[in-house]
Amino acid sequence: MNYESGSLGGEAVMIEGPQDGGPRRRRRVLIIAIVAVLAIVAAAYFLMRGGDAAPAPGSASDQAPRVTVVVPGRASVDRALNATGTLAARREMPVGVAGEGGMVTRVLVEPGQWVGAGQVLAVVDRSVQTQTAESLVAQVNVARADLTLAQSELDRAQQLVDRGFISQADVQRRIATRDSAAARLKVAGASVSEQRARNNRLDIRAPAAGLVLTRQVEPGQIISSASGTLFRMAKGGEMEMRAQLPEDDLATLRSGARATVTPVGSTAKFAGQVWQVSPVIDPQTRQGIARIALRYDPALRPGGFASAAIVGGNASLPELPQSAVLSDDKGNFVYIADKDNVVRRRDVRLGTVSDDTVAIASGLDGTERVVVSAGAFLNPGQKIAPIVGKPGA
Repeated sequence: MNYESGSLGGEAVMIEGPQDGGPRRRRRVLIIAIVAVLAIVAAAYFLMRGGDAAPAPGSASDQAPRVTVVVPGRASVDRALNATGTLAARREMPVGVAGEGGMVTRVLVEPGQWVGAGQVLAVVDRSVQTQTAESLVAQVNVARADLTLAQSELDRAQQLVDRGFISQADVQRRIATRDSAAARLKVAGASVSEQRARNNRLDIRAPAAGLVLTRQVEPGQIISSASGTLFRMAKGGEMEMRAQLPEDDLATLRSGARATVTPVGSTAKFAGQVWQVSPVIDPQTRQGIARIALRYDPALRPGGFASAAIVGGNASLPELPQSAVLSDDKGNFVYIADKDNVVRRRDVRLGTVSDDTVAIASGLDGTERVVVSAGAFLNPGQKIAPIVGKPGA
């Protein structure tokens, strides 16, 4: 206790001062205890996060965006091949002049018409050939009359030889005359048949049933065996797409593979099937042809351009969500995070595309950390804080 002395009204007064260290000491102890508890809580928090030191405010790691990435691995998927090519008749039949030709008098069909086997497509003038045929028919009649006469003379001679009116030599001569007349009749008949066949070949006929594609002849035109193709037909109306594929894709493609064909300028899709894989590779382009059989449809016009998606069997490929795949004027690509968590561009070629996922035909081996989304907001070389997600999530 501190005492102070003084006088008040002549009397000595004793004043008691405050106790040194009382409430003040207790307050100081309480503050120290609170700080210690906060320090223990902070230490426990950082230990639970792995012991990492808190980043300094404004550091690069604090500013790096948190981005979800996925390691796709590899899965067994339908291997899809994308190709382009031209439409054509599966079996195109060029039709020309089979006979000696002449002047065309009528053309009976137009492009787009269906015709049967042997149907007349165009008629050629045959006025001269008809007269020749009639002349040959007359010769047949003459030869038949000669044969009838020779046979009658032979019959009479055989009746008289037994009576001794004519010799056996005369009978033999009549037999020879009869046989010569029979031979001339056969020759005349063969000439008539030949001329009729020639006349029939004057008409331009369809070699088989099918669809007329083109017509290159008009009435009044003079045609011959040198005139070339007058009509083009698609046998049975069957069409095909001749898809161009790189040689590495052709190596695994087999006949019977399913395909979907889309003509250019159309949204219609046509189901088809690969019926032939080219055994030859173009040495310049390193590509070959896969021929896809298609059923007839007016929208499939030979000579047109089309694209095809071919399912070429199973393959082990990485699969990604569609949101991970980006595209620009250079093609399709994805962003991956390298070992330093820096964004890198990786060009890819797409395989089978489903409702939610897309298979990567080339460009990834399945071990990369691929940015799942937000790729449109990233730039190559940018630092990120990757968060590894589950494939397919």
